[in-house]
Amino acid sequence: MIDNPPASQPESDQLKPCHWGQKCRILPWLICLSFISILLGLGLFYHTPSDTASSPEMSQRVPSPCLTPACLKAAARLSITKDPFIQPCEYFLGSCGAEGQAAATRGRQRGKGPSKGKRGLEEWAAGKKRRERAVNSVTDTQTNTDTSPYKLSDRQTALLQVIREILESPNRPGPANSAEKKVRRFYSSCMDTKTIEQLGSQPVLKLIDKLGGWALSGKWKHSDFNFTLSLLMKEYSTFPFFNVYVGRDPENSVSDRKYVQIDQPEFQIPVEWDSKEKKSKLKPQNVQQFLYFHLQLLGLLGVHAQSTNLHTGLFLQLSSQLALASSPLSHRLQKQLLYQRMTVSELQAAAPAIDWLGCLQATFHPLPILQSDQVLLHNLPYITHMSRTISKWQQSQEISVSDPLHTFMVLSLLHKVMPALNSKFTDIQRNLSIKLGETQEVVPLWKKCVLEAEKGFDTVMFPLLRERVGAKEAEEMMQDIYSSLKSRLSTLKWRDKKSHSSVLNRVGSLTPRLSTNKEILSQEKIEQQYSGVPVSEDAYFSNYLQLLSLQRKRRNKLFSQTSAPDILSFVPSLSGTEMNIPLGMFAPPFFHPSYPRAVNYGILGTLMAKEILKLLLPDVQSQSESPQRVSECVWAHYLRLTESSRKADPPPLTPSQQQEIWAYSTSLLSFHGETSLSNLSHTHLFLTSFAQINCDSDPFNEPLPFEPLFLVTVICMSSDLCPRPMTCSYTSQQTLSQEC
Repeated sequence: MIDNPPASQPESDQLKPCHWGQKCRILPWLICLSFISILLGLGLFYHTPSDTASSPEMSQRVPSPCLTPACLKAAARLSITKDPFIQPCEYFLGSCGAEGQAAATRGRQRGKGPSKGKRGLEEWAAGKKRRERAVNSVTDTQTNTDTSPYKLSDRQTALLQVIREILESPNRPGPANSAEKKVRRFYSSCMDTKTIEQLGSQPVLKLIDKLGGWALSGKWKHSDFNFTLSLLMKEYSTFPFFNVYVGRDPENSVSDRKYVQIDQPEFQIPVEWDSKEKKSKLKPQNVQQFLYFHLQLLGLLGVHAQSTNLHTGLFLQLSSQLALASSPLSHRLQKQLLYQRMTVSELQAAAPAIDWLGCLQATFHPLPILQSDQVLLHNLPYITHMSRTISKWQQSQEISVSDPLHTFMVLSLLHKVMPALNSKFTDIQRNLSIKLGETQEVVPLWKKCVLEAEKGFDTVMFPLLRERVGAKEAEEMMQDIYSSLKSRLSTLKWRDKKSHSSVLNRVGSLTPRLSTNKEILSQEKIEQQYSGVPVSEDAYFSNYLQLLSLQRKRRNKLFSQTSAPDILSFVPSLSGTEMNIPLGMFAPPFFHPSYPRAVNYGILGTLMAKEILKLLLPDVQSQSESPQRVSECVWAHYLRLTESSRKADPPPLTPSQQQEIWAYSTSLLSFHGETSLSNLSHTHLFLTSFAQINCDSDPFNEPLPFEPLFLVTVICMSSDLCPRPMTCSYTSQQTLSQEC
């Protein structure tokens, strides 16, 4: 689905925009810490026996240890985490991107968050895949994890690692052709690099023969252009001349109706946009590298060098003619070329070379597509140019000798299936990317195979993930966090009653839930969906073709209002009156059902509260005075303690962070039977777990502008919440005497 970039909102005299730089970035964190403490306090209090005492003495009593495998790993990570009560004033030695020596001493870097705004729109408007997962480089390293087991990994890697453990775990009793057994076989065949290497180019050559061959091999049957195009779109999710996907119309905010959307394709040939002349151009050196790449591909397919000149020349000419008519999103936004609405019959009249009804019916089979159905176009000038270009080639003399249109479609299919071929194909593709100056990401083989399996078997993997992460405990924590959020919001001091009432009504009208759908995810429906999908243990290429066919069914589901949840998501989202909390958010090491609550709430509780707040109240600093006041106070402490008065822009402190600690300490002191790690008291464990949060844990690329230990120091030195007094220098104690 394509979403508009966030629209700028008019400012009023009452609403003061957040213009103090880093201080606004602290706001979500502080609000969350504050919210979480209350969230945790209120939520966990509900689970506490009424006759349990909550005296300070109990807070210092060491609870029984948790000895599950997950807890032992968590304890190992805690063992190398800075203890905020041993060196309470050493927070300035490490930070997530603040100026100074932190990066050198701690080695932390900001993680790249998910694209949003115009960049996110560009990915969708360009007709890209549902999720960008291009694998530029794959290693065969079979390590257990990407990162040290003693530190938090990035959140997507943690989630993928959990799915990997599920797929590599011993088979459970059940029918051999069950959906669960099929996804395991798919993953196993992907990991079987020995068989893939031995097969070489044989699988793709058989596929080309199935399409009638091509002129380069000398074995070639003339086929109808639109028939071949429809076949590629239906069976192999390959769109050579234009891209097709499903999404809503953002200009119609009152309806969730989904439309067929048509866009320019992702071209193989590299083009660059000339912003002065407002047109795409080709660099000779890039064209040369592109040509050399395809000559290597043809060599792997057994095409003789003497027969390639004519065919590759015509292919290059056709590719250039199409690609030069494309334009980037910025230009199309400026020219208002996005979301142009027309019927299928009107599109047929505008671009007659394509059998639009036949192609769309094949793409979305068995869903009905009619001539009167409306579609949304994102580059009509390109579509009409593409149609004229195809018509000219169909009337040219070369069509009977070489048929460059057919060659273009076959090479597009080859690019589509290249991830399932041996390393010789992927190596030359990687070399081309390097020559073009593109950044290479080294992806472990296991991660590549997990991502490929998810593309076609997501509905199979979701209940397995739900079982693994502990849905009951996740549901409980989600409700605790949201309850605290509502409670804390009502106590903030707002700039005006209208905005206060509006926010409270909005938060109160939403129902948080884990992103599951019992009807879609019923075992009966899952087995029915995959009953006709053959998956072999030792034939990854044929399995990959089955995956491409499954993507058509996945695309069709997007028309339904009850589409399956995104298993790889870890960011909350809104759907009507519901707030969807993705199950992927609860992947270890950020959460585990056997962890003490202090660990779960200290790590994931902070992140969850921050993300919920960012989703519901992105401009909370302009509506409430409390966050700004707290932010300025804490930032002032930081500047005085670190003598960093050169930093003119204070970073934002979040009420959620204050809430988190206060609520959590209140709740856990009286929780009966709670376990702990490393012989730490509940509050000590909670604060130390919070200090583990690193820059890569934040999916929005908005880490704390200072070390999390600093917040622990500020709160503990200005309150009696902590299990032992904080001891700093005399100057520091004077500085922190004021509570925020």
